[in-house]
Amino acid sequence: MSTPVADRIAGAPISWGVCEVPGWGHQLDPDTVLRQMRELGLSATEFGPDGFLPDDPQAKAATLAGYGLKAVGQFVPVVLHDPGHDPLPEVERAMEGLVAAGASTVVLAAATGREGYDDRPALDESGWATLLGNLDRITGAASARGLVATLHPHVGTMIESGEETARVLEGSRVGLCLDTGHLLIGGGDPVAVAREHPGRIAHVHLKDVRLDWARRVQAGEETYTGAVAGGMYVPLGAGDVDIAAIVSALESHGYTGWYVLEQDTILTGAPAAGGDGPDPAADVRASVEHLLTVAKAGT
Repeated sequence: MSTPVADRIAGAPISWGVCEVPGWGHQLDPDTVLRQMRELGLSATEFGPDGFLPDDPQAKAATLAGYGLKAVGQFVPVVLHDPGHDPLPEVERAMEGLVAAGASTVVLAAATGREGYDDRPALDESGWATLLGNLDRITGAASARGLVATLHPHVGTMIESGEETARVLEGSRVGLCLDTGHLLIGGGDPVAVAREHPGRIAHVHLKDVRLDWARRVQAGEETYTGAVAGGMYVPLGAGDVDIAAIVSALESHGYTGWYVLEQDTILTGAPAAGGDGPDPAADVRASVEHLLTVAKAGT
C-alpha cells in the first residue's frame, strides 16, 4: 500500500518569497521559514536557493533536522545547452548536499545563462543536442549516487513550453518534475502531461495560477516577475489549474513521490498579521487543506 498523500506533502522556501533571482523581493530568514513549515504540519522541504541553508552538506542536513524536517530535493538551475560549458561539476556539488540530507531528487532547470526569468534566447539544433546529452549524463551521475534527476520546465528557461517538454521526454532519459504552474504559464497542459506520461513523472511541484495573468505573460504584455508580484500564483484551489485531475491521474498510476507546494511569492517586507501583503503561512495552510480534500475525494 502506498504512503498516503498526507505524508508526501513538502514545502518550498519560494512560497515564503525566498528566491535565487537578484532583486526578487524581501528575503525571510531560514528560522522563520522552517519554523512555520513545521507549525503547518509539513514534514519535509526542498533546500531553497544557494545561501538560504549552510553550504556545507552536513550542516545543511543538520539545520533541517533541527526543525524536524526531511529534505526532498533541490532546484538547480544550470546551463545545459552550451557546448563550451560542463554543467556536471555544479550539479555534483548540489548532489553532495542532497545525499548528506537523505534527499531523493535533483530538480534541474535549463538555465539561459542570464539573470532572471523574463526573457530567453532561442535554442538551435546544436543547443538541443548538447542539452539532451547533458541531461542523460546527469541522470547517470545522479543514479550512481542513489538520486533521481528530473527536468523542471520553467518559464524563462530553455525548456518552458509543452512542446519543449515533449522533446525532452522523447530525446532523453531524465525524469520529469511536473510543475503544474510553470507548464501552464508556458503554454502546456499539466493535466494532459500527468495523464499521458505518469511513468516519467518523478517529482511534482504543485502550483495554482490565475489564467488571466498567465495569458498576459504568454502574450508579452507582462513580465513573469511582474505577474508574480501582481498575484499570478494563488493557493491551491483558488486558481485555474485542475489540481484534482492531476492528483487523481498521478495517484491512479502509482505515483509515490512528493507533492511540493510552491506558490511563488514576492514580498515587499516581512509579513505582518492583518497586513495587506501576502501571508505565506496562511496561503500554504490553505493549499495543504485543499490538497488533503482532493486526495480524500479521490480515494
